[in-house]
Amino acid sequence: MSETKSQHIVWHQHSVSRGERERIAGHRGCTLWLTGLSASGKSTIANLLDAVLAQRGARSFVLDGDNIRHGLNKDLGFSPADRTENIRRIGEVAKLFTEAGVIVITAFISPYRADRDQVRKIMKEGDFVEVFVRAPLAVCEQRDPKGLYKKARAGEVKEFTGISAPYEEPERPEVVIDSGGKSAEACAESLFAFLVERGVLAS
Repeated sequence: MSETKSQHIVWHQHSVSRGERERIAGHRGCTLWLTGLSASGKSTIANLLDAVLAQRGARSFVLDGDNIRHGLNKDLGFSPADRTENIRRIGEVAKLFTEAGVIVITAFISPYRADRDQVRKIMKEGDFVEVFVRAPLAVCEQRDPKGLYKKARAGEVKEFTGISAPYEEPERPEVVIDSGGKSAEACAESLFAFLVERGVLAS
C-alpha cells in the first residue's frame, strides 16, 4: 500500500454526478482489466473492442501497458515493487475514468494477483471486471511480436514474466478468453457480448 504523504488535503465533491455522466454517455462506466502473458493478445483485443464501442457511440478508452510507461509510469522498471506501483497508479486512473462514465479497457500483464485484487478493492462493486486473456506460453513465444521472449531466453531481458519472473493466473476472473484458440476479433466480440449481458451497454 502506497503511503499518503500529502497533508491538509480535502476531497471535493463533483457538481456533476456519476449517474448524470452515465446518462449522457448512454451506458455505465466500468473497467475491463485484461491480464495475461506478453503476446497473449491483450492490446490487440482491447483496441478491437474499443473500435467496436466507438462505432456504437460509446465512450471508451484503452489504457495500454507500453503506452503508460512512455509517460505516467516512465520512472518505473520491472522489479516486483515497480510492477506493483505501476498497477496501483493505473488502478487509480482507471477508477477515475470509470466514475466519469467511461468504459475503460486496460491491457497490462499485471502478473500478481494481489495487485489486481487491490485495484478491485478500490472500485465500487461491479465496476472491476477481471478478464483473463489465456494463451499457452508456447503460443505466446511463437508469436513474440516484439522479440522479447527471444531476448529473455538469451538473458538480455531480466525479470521477464513467464520466463524469469512469475505470472499468477486469476483464480476467479469474471471472464476467461481463450486467445490461444480464438481470433482476436472473436475475443473482442465475446467481450462486447459480455458488456451487453452485464447491462453496461444496452442491447
